[in-house]
Amino acid sequence: MTDLNGKFFWYELMTSDPQAALAFYGDVVGWTAHAFGGEDTGDPYHVISGSAGPLGGIMAIPAEAGACGMKPWWGGYIGSADVDAVAARLAGAGGSIRRAPEDIPGVGRFAVMGDPGGATFMLLKGSSPEGMTPASPMAQGHVGWHELYSGDFDGDLAFYTGQFGWTTGQAMDMGAMGSYQLVSQTGGSDFQDMTGGVMPLPKEMPAPLWLFYFVVGDIDAAVTRVRDGGGTVINGPMEVPGGAWVIQGLDPQGAMFALVGMRGSGQ
Repeated sequence: MTDLNGKFFWYELMTSDPQAALAFYGDVVGWTAHAFGGEDTGDPYHVISGSAGPLGGIMAIPAEAGACGMKPWWGGYIGSADVDAVAARLAGAGGSIRRAPEDIPGVGRFAVMGDPGGATFMLLKGSSPEGMTPASPMAQGHVGWHELYSGDFDGDLAFYTGQFGWTTGQAMDMGAMGSYQLVSQTGGSDFQDMTGGVMPLPKEMPAPLWLFYFVVGDIDAAVTRVRDGGGTVINGPMEVPGGAWVIQGLDPQGAMFALVGMRGSGQ
């Protein structure tokens, strides 16, 4: 099993309508899903799986979070061997603890964190001694790219590289939008080692966030499925280095998501 410490490995949608979201993403991305827990409340957590197995979950926005104004959004969990110690260390390095470490019965221990620029992510240590085997790059339905719209470009880069051991690759000049810094959660500095990018928060974005790119077959066919399913394409398709194409969009409930795929397969 691969060491997941310091790496994104689980992705979670909190939404106003889990059943509608399951139908939308099931059609667009091809996920399968099964309910986990919630027998007493009738409000299960749905584990979603791509071609290489489970990758995340879909759940209703908790009542207390909804009362505080939470809107549908995708969050990512970074593996941690000691959630309490790492949360404290990150807070001392310019991050913030947004929800103190606590246990999820039968799942593990987690904390909700903020980076120096204000983007949210979670820490998680699973209760099972067995780890997950990450999907191969561009495995259907899995996350093929991680992108941070940063509220503090220099501070966030120093935070993730210094605290999690991420490495940097090429920095691409985007003109007035600043630099797009390639990063790797797995080490190395060559293009094939890169797992994501960090860019300054565009003026069109309301707040810093992590955006996750789900792998599809044919990007144009996926765009049709997004629109037919009630979603909105807000950017793309756009070609990126390596020959893939990407879009960013909003699902029918308003959560931002992204897709990455090729052209020409028709699927």
